[in-house]
Amino acid sequence: MIAFFSRAALRQQRARIAVGLCAASMLIPLNAFAWGDAGHRMIGLAAAQRMPAEMPAFFRVASQQLAYLNPEPDRWKDRTERALDPALEGSTSPGHYIDMDLVAPAVLGAALRAPNRYAFADTLRAAGAVASTVGFLPFEILELAQKLRGDFRLWRIAPDSTVRAWIEARIIDDAGVLGHYVADGSNPHHTTKNHNGWVGDNPKGFMLDKTFHSRFESQYVQGQIKLSDVLASMSSAPRVFPTLRDAVIAYLNGSFAEVEHLYAIDKATPFQPDATTSEQKAFATARLAAGAEMLRDVWWTAWMTSGQK
Repeated sequence: MIAFFSRAALRQQRARIAVGLCAASMLIPLNAFAWGDAGHRMIGLAAAQRMPAEMPAFFRVASQQLAYLNPEPDRWKDRTERALDPALEGSTSPGHYIDMDLVAPAVLGAALRAPNRYAFADTLRAAGAVASTVGFLPFEILELAQKLRGDFRLWRIAPDSTVRAWIEARIIDDAGVLGHYVADGSNPHHTTKNHNGWVGDNPKGFMLDKTFHSRFESQYVQGQIKLSDVLASMSSAPRVFPTLRDAVIAYLNGSFAEVEHLYAIDKATPFQPDATTSEQKAFATARLAAGAEMLRDVWWTAWMTSGQK
């Protein structure tokens, strides 16, 4: 027998399905996504909770949604979808990192000053490097930050409340996804070829195992770091960056400078969910706080500079 439903009944059924899916998403374990899901959410929530009072109210009340969206680009790596077609993962994965030690500093410096990611790739190609191997993280952050600033600019001149509400939805989504890439940049593993165990010459005897990345950013953070730790480590004064590109490059250089420090800490005591050394906690908390500070300041810069002509 074929069942026929009224439009009202179909709407009710869809609503029940949507509620069920939302509830199911809350049951996903925090370590289901590779900072791991827990670290990404902490960075997003800490950044949102430290926004100045002058930020538009719709943005400040969206802190939980911004936190939920922070791991979103990792969700695009879903194995089921990847098995159907590798197009999405293949195009988005290089946006999560920038392996600064794969090319000479002078070459990388010139490439990072290229006007866009395509010119960045051309500069690296001329030096014998492959851009998708080096990674596009700086441009991922810059592109999304510029989109967000454009969103805010449109919000300021919205002709009515209906259009403004549509733009607000766009702003939260763009800001949340941008947050993921900013958060990735605070983990030194996302700035180096040594992103999951040391490669090549290893005179200091650093870890070689291919579990280091997840042990640090997922297992350890979920087991030992709390939101209150991150909030307590953040600076209180938000910054407006005169030039976003300069700020992003400096931020990533700062993370890259911590690579050997991260490996040295792990050599002394491996990062594990039950590891409790003060040096481990101080390092992980500082990096999460650096990500939250940078994200807050990128959001704030996008808003403040969107009013400029």
